[in-house]
Amino acid sequence: MRIRHLPGNLPSDAADTSEHPDRSLVVDAPPTRSVGEIPAKPARRSIRPAPRLRARGKFLFAGDAKLYIRGVTYGTFRPRVDGSEVPDPDIVEQDFTLMAANGINAIRTYSVPPRWLLDIAERHGLRVMVGLPVERYIGFLADRNKGSPNIERLVRAGVRACAGHPAVLCYAVGNEIPASVARWFGRGRVERYLERLYRAVKDEARDSLVTYVNYPSTEYLHLDFLDFVCYNVYLESQQCLQAYLARLQTLAGDRPLVMTELGLDSRRNGEDVQARVLDWQVRSAFAAGCAGAFVYAWTDEWYRAGADVEDWDFGLTRRDRAPKLALATVRQAFAEAPFAPSVQWPRISVVVCTYNGSRTIRDCLKGLSRLAYPDYEVIVVDDGSRDATATIAQEYSCRLIRTANRGLANARNTGLKAATGEIVAYIDDDAYPDPHWLSYLAATFMSTSHAGVGGPNLAPPGDGPIAECVARAPGRPVHVLVTDREAEHVPGCNFAFRKKSLEAVWGFDPQFRTAGDDVDMCWRLQQLGFTLGFHPAAMVWHHHRSSLRAYWKQQVGYGRAEALLERKWPEKYNGPGHLRWVGRIYGSGLAPPFGSGRSRIYYGVWGHAPFQSLYEPAPSLLGFLPRMPEWHLMTAALAGMAALSVAFEPLKIALPLLIVAVLPPVAQALLSAARVPFPEAPHRTAQLRRRLLTAALHLLQPIARLRGRLTEGLTPWRRHGAVRLAPLWPVTTSLWSERWEAPHERLRELETRLRLSGACVLRGDAHDRWDFEVRGGILGAARLLMGTEDHPGGKQLMRLRWWPDVPVRGPLLALGLAALTVVAARGGAWSAAAVLGLGVLLPVLNIAAQCMAAMGTICRAVRLLRSGVE
Repeated sequence: MRIRHLPGNLPSDAADTSEHPDRSLVVDAPPTRSVGEIPAKPARRSIRPAPRLRARGKFLFAGDAKLYIRGVTYGTFRPRVDGSEVPDPDIVEQDFTLMAANGINAIRTYSVPPRWLLDIAERHGLRVMVGLPVERYIGFLADRNKGSPNIERLVRAGVRACAGHPAVLCYAVGNEIPASVARWFGRGRVERYLERLYRAVKDEARDSLVTYVNYPSTEYLHLDFLDFVCYNVYLESQQCLQAYLARLQTLAGDRPLVMTELGLDSRRNGEDVQARVLDWQVRSAFAAGCAGAFVYAWTDEWYRAGADVEDWDFGLTRRDRAPKLALATVRQAFAEAPFAPSVQWPRISVVVCTYNGSRTIRDCLKGLSRLAYPDYEVIVVDDGSRDATATIAQEYSCRLIRTANRGLANARNTGLKAATGEIVAYIDDDAYPDPHWLSYLAATFMSTSHAGVGGPNLAPPGDGPIAECVARAPGRPVHVLVTDREAEHVPGCNFAFRKKSLEAVWGFDPQFRTAGDDVDMCWRLQQLGFTLGFHPAAMVWHHHRSSLRAYWKQQVGYGRAEALLERKWPEKYNGPGHLRWVGRIYGSGLAPPFGSGRSRIYYGVWGHAPFQSLYEPAPSLLGFLPRMPEWHLMTAALAGMAALSVAFEPLKIALPLLIVAVLPPVAQALLSAARVPFPEAPHRTAQLRRRLLTAALHLLQPIARLRGRLTEGLTPWRRHGAVRLAPLWPVTTSLWSERWEAPHERLRELETRLRLSGACVLRGDAHDRWDFEVRGGILGAARLLMGTEDHPGGKQLMRLRWWPDVPVRGPLLALGLAALTVVAARGGAWSAAAVLGLGVLLPVLNIAAQCMAAMGTICRAVRLLRSGVE
C-alpha cells in the first residue's frame, strides 16, 4: 500500500523543500503586485502589544479576561498568484467587516494566511486560528524518498510567517488525519508525528497556543501534550450532540474544549433548517462548557482538490456574500453565549465553611464577589477560627455566622439552615470560583432532576513548586463518574445541592469533622434514589498544600475519614478495607496501575466506524496492590522476618521478597512523576527537582493514609460485629407465615435487620447461589440462602440456610506459618519456632472469631424476623 499526499498540494517536481516550499503552508510576499491586489491599508505597520493568550483550566484567557471564541471557518479558497488560499484583499476586507458587525471574533484558516490578512483581521478585532495543514503530507511517513518534503521545516517556516502577530489566536498542526491513514500507521506513530510538530511550533513561538483538530473517526488519538482540545463534529440530533459534547469534555480533562467545525448543508436541508440547527448547535456547545465554537463556514465558496465545490452550501453567506438566515441566528446565539440573559435563574446560597482560613479566604471571597450570576448570596460560617478569618470576611458583602468549633459537617449544616436559596452551593475557603461557576451549576439543575451537581477543582498557577507537586500527587479531591454526565461522587470543595434534597436526608452527618462528609452525603442521597450530576465547566481553582507537613497532615486526616466511612458503610468496602467505586475516578495525580492490560481501539469493520473510540480494560487487582496502604504493612512484615533471619537462617528468603515488595511502588512513583508536565518550571533542573518531589509524594501518600486508617481502627484484621456464641457449621431453619409476601420483600426486611445490627452485608450477584454474605472480617464470613413455598389460603413457608465461609487467604497464611514452624523446629531454632507457632494461632483464632461473629449476627436477625412473622 502506498499512501501519498492529497493531489494538488505539493508540486510534483519538489525534490528539495528548500527550493520548492509548499505554497499552502508558507506564503512569502511576491516582489510586485498589481493595484487590485494591494490591501486597503498597508500590510506592514507597527503592531501594538496584545494580551498573551493562555489556556487556563477549561477556558482561554486574553490576559486576565476570559475569551469565548465565537468564530467561523474561512476557506479554503482558490489559490491566488502568490499561492495563498485566500480571496483578494478587498473581499477579505468586506468579509471581515461583515463578520465583526455580526459579533464574530475569530476565524479559522486551513492554511497559513499571508501577513496582510492578519493585519486586516487585527483591524477588525478578529483573531486567527492558523492552520498548518500537515495532514496533507502524512503519507510521506510511509514513503521516505529523497524528494519527500521536510514537514518540520515547512511547519517552522509557516509559524515564522505569522510569529509575533497579535491577531494570531493559535496554531493548529493538522486537521482530521484520515481514519484509514491513521489506522495504517497506527495510533502511536501518528501521536509521535503530531507531538514532534507541536514541539517544532513551540520552538518557533514559545508563548503561542498549539492544538490539533481531531474528529470522531480518530477519537482514540491520545494527544495530552496539546494546549487545548479541538474537534470537528457534525450531528443533526441535539440530544446526540449534547451527549457527545459531554464525552469530549471527559476526554479533554482539565483542558479547554473548542468545537472547530459545526454546521449544516443548506442545499440539501434548506436555509430555514440550517438556521434552526445552527442555533441549537452553537448554544449546546457553549452550554456544555466549550471555550468556543467555529461555525463551518463563512461562505458557500469552497475550493478543494483543484476544483471549486458547487454542490455543498455550508456557508452563513452565499457565494456572492449575501447573508443567509443562519447568519442572524448565529449572531444571536454568539451574543448570548454562554447563556441567554433572559434565563430565569434560581436563587443560590453559596456557603463557605472555614476554620483558621485567613491565608486563603480573601481569594475565595474576592472570587465570589466577581461571579457573573444575578441572584445569589454568600454565607461564611466561621467554625471557631482563632485567626483573622472573621475580620477578613467582614470586608466583603457576605453574611458571617460565627460558631464554636464543631467540625466541618456541623458548619455545613449551619450554612444550610441559614440559606435562602433553593440551591445551596459549597466551596472551600482555600478555593475560588470561575466567574461562570454558578451559571453552569444552575443550568445543570434546570435541565435535569439531579439532587446534586459538582464540577472540577483545578490547581491555580503561581502557588509555588511544592503546591505544584502536591497538585500532581495522589490524594487530592477528585470526582467519580458513572457516565459522562452522571457522578457517583463529587468532592466537597465544589458541589451544590437542592436544599430540599439536603433537608430530606437531615443534612450532613456531624461525626465527619474534617473530611468524608461529602462522600457520605453522596451515598445517602443515592441510597434514596437521587442522582448526582457533573458539569466540566463548573470549575473552581483550589489551592493545594504548600508544605510537606501540611500534605502529610491532610492525608492522615483523609485516612481517618476513610475509617469512619467504612464503619458507617461497610458494604461499600472490600475485605481489606478499600472502597469499591462503581464509576471511574478522574483527576490529576492518579498513578497508572501496573498490569492494566492492553487497550483496544474500536475501528469498525474495515475501519469504517464513524466514531472510533479507545477502550481500556479495568486494571487488575495485582496492578493496584502496590498503591494500597496495606502494601506497606506487608513490606514491614517482610522487614521483620528478614530481621528474624539472624536467629533463623531460612527466614533470609524474606530479604529478596522485601526487595521485590519495595520495587513496584518506587517504580510506579517514578513513572507517574515522569509523565506529568511542569510548565511553570523555569529550566530542566527545576523540572527534575519537581519530578523527584512528586515521586516522593507518591510514596508518602499511602503511608500517611495507612496511619490515619490504623488510628481509627481500619485494619485488615478488624472484625465486624460482636463475637457471639454461634455454631461454626451450617444451620437450616424454616419460618411459617399466615400472610403471603413477595420473597424479595422478605429478603429486604432481613437485610434491613442485618444492617441495623451494624453488620457488613453484601448481596449476591446474578450468578451466586446465595442471597447475602455477612462479613465477619477479612478471614471469615457467613452466607445465607432463602427459599419460599406458597401454600393455600395465602400462607407461606420460608426456608433459610446459612453457613460459615472462609476465604482461602486465611488457611494459606496458617499453612505457610506452620511450615516455617516445622522447619525451624527441625533446625533447632526453638525461639523462632515458638514465635512462628504463635503466629499460626493468630489466623486460626481470627477465622473462628470472624465466622462466629457473622453466624451470630445472622442468627439474631433471623430470630427477629421470626418474631415479626409469627
